[in-house]
Amino acid sequence: MSSVSFSAGLRAMSVPPFHAMTMSKRATDRAALGLNTMFLQVGQPSTGAPLGARRAVIDALEADRPLGYTNSPGLPALIDRIVRHYDDRYDVSIDAESVTIVAGASAGFTLAFLAAFDPGDRVGVLEPGYPCYRNALIALGMEPVPIPIGPETNWSPTRERLDEVGPLQGLVIASPSNPTGTVLDTTTIDDLVAYCDTRAIQLISDEIYHGITYGLPASTVVGRSPHPVVVNSFSKYYSMTGWRLGWMVLPAHLRDTVDRLQQNLYICAPHVSQIAGLAAFDCTDELDAHVTRYARNRDVLIDGLSRSGIVDIARADGAFYVYADVSHLTHDSMNLCHRWLDELGVAVTPGLDFDLDRGHRYVRFSYAGSLEHIEQACDSLATWNP
Repeated sequence: MSSVSFSAGLRAMSVPPFHAMTMSKRATDRAALGLNTMFLQVGQPSTGAPLGARRAVIDALEADRPLGYTNSPGLPALIDRIVRHYDDRYDVSIDAESVTIVAGASAGFTLAFLAAFDPGDRVGVLEPGYPCYRNALIALGMEPVPIPIGPETNWSPTRERLDEVGPLQGLVIASPSNPTGTVLDTTTIDDLVAYCDTRAIQLISDEIYHGITYGLPASTVVGRSPHPVVVNSFSKYYSMTGWRLGWMVLPAHLRDTVDRLQQNLYICAPHVSQIAGLAAFDCTDELDAHVTRYARNRDVLIDGLSRSGIVDIARADGAFYVYADVSHLTHDSMNLCHRWLDELGVAVTPGLDFDLDRGHRYVRFSYAGSLEHIEQACDSLATWNP
């Protein structure tokens, strides 16, 4: 019998868990036992792909089309439609060569990080912010550099905060953001673009929640400079999380590198998903109705949380999250989230996912799901005795 032992790689083992998905598994396991469970832990729309997208896929399958590999950058028709999307929505002209279709925004960030950075490079990530930026950078041997933001900066990055962390090779921003729902105004975006351009910092803009705002629409980084990378997705506004489809708008200096990486790592995004994505662009009436529903869910959630004394929250101007300070209840948000799930059946995400330093004081509520779950959760929290 061999005495040789095996283990995972040290760098891989250093990657923290994505707590939202851990809570999601606990919640689904609980529901499978027949226990009442309210799902407010992940950004998962309760609606499926729009009807037009589903019909397009059915038509493709019934036509017995060989849905095999596409060109590595994606279906030309979908790329052309994305080019038109930027012209229609943002009044910005881009060329088709700048667009690459990817297997979800997650693949887009992996490709962007690998193309733009080397192991050891310092890449700024906002805290609170989406944890998978940080965790993917760790997995790839790069150094995520936390940049703390909060109410004192309107949950937005500032030049002063960037200067405090020292030299950076990259910066990741998001608008609307996860978990705070912050929408960056055009002045802030222009300032961040100029800051990065003058310092040769590769800016990567996460725009996957575009289309889901409750005031002014979100502004794109595209067209403000030739240098940033933009990552977008069909998961959120287009309600197609499980289809694993997104796109990148790339600067000229990264296009060839991303194409070669895509060929080797993913070959191409799923053909069937690209067919659905193409049709989804023509389903705006249905999709805008979802945004109206999210706005209603947001109002009900914020009002319901106030009955529990949870009133210190980030401005939820976009996306579908409420990021709340619960320090009056606990200084261990992880424990609080597990207690709420076990005692009340309410599944939410601990702030430690989004902020390693201050996240023990916060939790994130998602209102992407059903209004019934939100109302039940608020009723349960209002009567909960800590």
